[in-house]
Amino acid sequence: MLKAATMLSVIPNPPRIVLPIVGSEDTFPVRRVYCVGRNYGAHAREMGADPDREAPFFFLKPADALQAVPYGTLTEHPYPPRTEKYHFEVELVAALAHGGRDIPEADALAYVYGYAVGLDMTRRDLQDEAKRMSRPWDMGKGADASGPIGPLHPVSAIGHPAKGAITLSVDGQQRQSGDLSEMIQSVAEQIALLSTYFEMHPGDLIFTGTPSGVGAVSRGETMTAAIEGLGRIDLKVV
Repeated sequence: MLKAATMLSVIPNPPRIVLPIVGSEDTFPVRRVYCVGRNYGAHAREMGADPDREAPFFFLKPADALQAVPYGTLTEHPYPPRTEKYHFEVELVAALAHGGRDIPEADALAYVYGYAVGLDMTRRDLQDEAKRMSRPWDMGKGADASGPIGPLHPVSAIGHPAKGAITLSVDGQQRQSGDLSEMIQSVAEQIALLSTYFEMHPGDLIFTGTPSGVGAVSRGETMTAAIEGLGRIDLKVV
């Protein structure tokens, strides 16, 4: 009887991207990272857009750009190269346990495994240049470690956060402040809409938008991102 040939990788296997889960030794494997743009009215206006007229839109961040941040520690966050305007954007992150296409909005929350505090760190100067030249945002949004994220809170423990403070401070000074209820597109609406463009899968993350007050951070400064009911993460920019 012939034995199946053993398939070997010609390079070392890339590390598997996983997130810790609050109250569990298990981990959550990440497949893909979606982000919604300008999903809070005040933030849309500070970016020069009209939230009453703009259709929802999405972009992607590389899964290996995530930076897992434990609770209760000050984690070093690397300032990326080729930027002089590195901006913070605090966000609620939804993690999917189930997938599918054309998911009805009324059923969409049943697809969510849990939620976390996240940051969509952005090389704003590169993003602004891409906008001016009608180019993709990848260089602005996809820097190494540009997706800091805290541990996942399972829906079974916290439900589905629909309201609550979402804030970011730098060296103790509050810079962003909003409420989850101010989202233009709810989490359910985002899942339903995304599933008309892509087949969603277990392991997908959705960064659900940021409130107003985004701004630059410098080396040596400490960011604290917090969402009511989900705790906080602390990062020192190095």
